Amino acid sequence: MPAETHTHRAPLDRAAVSELIRDRLAELLGLDPGSVSEPDRLADLGADDIVLLDLAELLEDELGERTIGFHIDDEDLQELETVSDAIDDVLSRLV
Repeated sequence: MPAETHTHRAPLDRAAVSELIRDRLAELLGLDPGSVSEPDRLADLGADDIVLLDLAELLEDELGERTIGFHIDDEDLQELETVSDAIDDVLSRLV
């Protein structure tokens, strides 16, 4: 395959993952992305189990292109308390 058909994507850093998660949460919750920050508790933002499942699905779709087999188990979602927890969880799966 010619080199022009391949794209190289740099690994995602914490800032990129943070922006992605904040944007997707804001989208799902109908919030301004600037109002979502790392110390925020997911429950305080209104992120219930359904929202977290939707977030996981969105992240799997977007990040699955970068990391083959990227998946977030439903049980792992229950462990997430803050936006920062979600960012850390995703970063640990991108290794």
